Amino acid sequence: MKNMKLENIRNFSIIAHIDHGKSTLADRMLEITHTIETRKMRDQVLDSMELERERGITIKMQPVRMVYHANGPEDGEGQEYVLNLIDTPGHVDFSYEVSRALKAVEGSILLVDSTQGVQAQTLTTLALAREGGLKIIPVLSKIDSPLARIPEVKEEVVKLLNCKEEEILLVSGRTGEGVENLLREVIKRVPPPVTTYQGNNVLRALVFDFKYSNHKGVMVFVRVLDGVVARGDSLLFSISGEKFTALEVGTFSPEETPRDMLSGGETGYIVTGIKKSGIASVGDTITMVKNPLPPLAGYMKAVPVVWASVFPENADDFTLLKLSLGKLQLSDSAFSFEEESSGSLGRGFRCGFLGMLHLEIITERLKREFNLSLIITTPSIIYEVLYKNNHAGGRAGKKEKIYSPYYFPDDGNIETVFEPWVNVKIISPAQYLGSIMQLLFDHEAEIGETDNFGDSRSVISVKMPLRELYRNFFDELKSISSGYGSISYEIAEMRQAQVTRLDVLVADEAIPAFSKVISVKRVPEEAEKAVEKLYSILPRQMFVTKIQGKALGRIISSRTLQAFKKDVTQHMYGGDITRKMKLREKQKKGKKKMKERGRINIPQDVFLKMMSRP
Repeated sequence: MKNMKLENIRNFSIIAHIDHGKSTLADRMLEITHTIETRKMRDQVLDSMELERERGITIKMQPVRMVYHANGPEDGEGQEYVLNLIDTPGHVDFSYEVSRALKAVEGSILLVDSTQGVQAQTLTTLALAREGGLKIIPVLSKIDSPLARIPEVKEEVVKLLNCKEEEILLVSGRTGEGVENLLREVIKRVPPPVTTYQGNNVLRALVFDFKYSNHKGVMVFVRVLDGVVARGDSLLFSISGEKFTALEVGTFSPEETPRDMLSGGETGYIVTGIKKSGIASVGDTITMVKNPLPPLAGYMKAVPVVWASVFPENADDFTLLKLSLGKLQLSDSAFSFEEESSGSLGRGFRCGFLGMLHLEIITERLKREFNLSLIITTPSIIYEVLYKNNHAGGRAGKKEKIYSPYYFPDDGNIETVFEPWVNVKIISPAQYLGSIMQLLFDHEAEIGETDNFGDSRSVISVKMPLRELYRNFFDELKSISSGYGSISYEIAEMRQAQVTRLDVLVADEAIPAFSKVISVKRVPEEAEKAVEKLYSILPRQMFVTKIQGKALGRIISSRTLQAFKKDVTQHMYGGDITRKMKLREKQKKGKKKMKERGRINIPQDVFLKMMSRP
């Protein structure tokens, strides 16, 4: 397979909101360029994970190399072009990975659903593309739909990009209309790659994703910026400092296809043979051991913002869970885990995630790929606690990061609590603004500017606590806006917080899995809700059981779960009444002793129901 000249290579990505037809458009491109044989074609071919295909979203970015044969004089008849496409996730949780993938391309197709218009997450990804100086090609998808609002959405895109209406292309991923014309426009508008360093023994390649294979170890997805990499080269991760030998290099068609070498301007993969976690990471730079070049600027390690504890339902599965988390971390360095133990749940792991979708994906993969039954505690965020000067635990006047609600200190020991805030953008039809404003008020938000966005839509800039964003805000926004509202956010500064820990006590014992940090204003409501929910699902015990919600140093809410009743005298007939009285007194003492010494047996399904959303 010959290497292409730089002027015949185009590197581009597709950026879009979730469900705007990104993967379907990629399918049509693969068909037109004959990258995949017709008999092997299927829907969402670049979404290789079963979970992606089931949910209809892109979770892992997927590169593919397409060869397009120009057949018209306007785009160089007879010329052959290599089109390297990176299909990126659209969800805000993966914005850092998307930002590094955009560093691997020179242009982006901005795909906007003509039935929905520009969405909030489109704005976030577009801002990343503009920061990288990419050439933006505006495209409207789903033009064959009877619900398409082409003139109105065109107006939104013109306002967003400050472009001319004739620059906007129209395509249908379902029928293929306009897709070949789009490929021609990619060749015309996207500039070819440019290299910085020349000469032999030179290499600088950006890692924009990676995956793990049991046989080959870590396989990194790279864009070669400068130089050439071939099988057998001695290479180096610039950030982690790990040395390795390239066992194989190749491109994606879309399956891995080995090649002799990858040269500057190309996108492909390198098999490292590394089988330990923490080495490969998105944004790192690969270079030659004997002639290292400086890494690409802008690298940062993805920082978890949501934490949850993961326990196996069966204690015997702890070792399998540990191995499974280690394997997943080899292909996703963005989540972290450390061992912890709970009196109620046994041994498990405290895991950090990029967001709620990231948490759902990792836990779902653990269940599907490793056949594990899990208990997931209520997700929480990081708080910074400044202890009082008279704190007796040796941390007086110190600031500490708290990852788990169970370890959140009592109010008497706290001087100040700090929590992360987020900058939020919401796009919604104007008629729902009143309801959205009330929702924002309920979630402690600070409302900023509100601008018109097209004929009948508005964009609202908001600041709010991350804690409130994860308190069912997404679902509530969708509900009150009839599904038309969309949201994007980015982590902002830390601010002082008025929060406290809510504990749920069962028979005077706090259950760690049920603890959570909540706003002081919502203590009565949240305590009542938690106690009522547990009261409705906890099986009755052999003795009377109290279920209590405790916060701010006192019991806020309480319910009593009555014991099983058994008539211990039912086998007795006749005789003196004192015989029955003695037997009942003996049962009463036994139940009292059981209550003092015994422990409540909480079935695993109770934990699952308590963690699930209402």
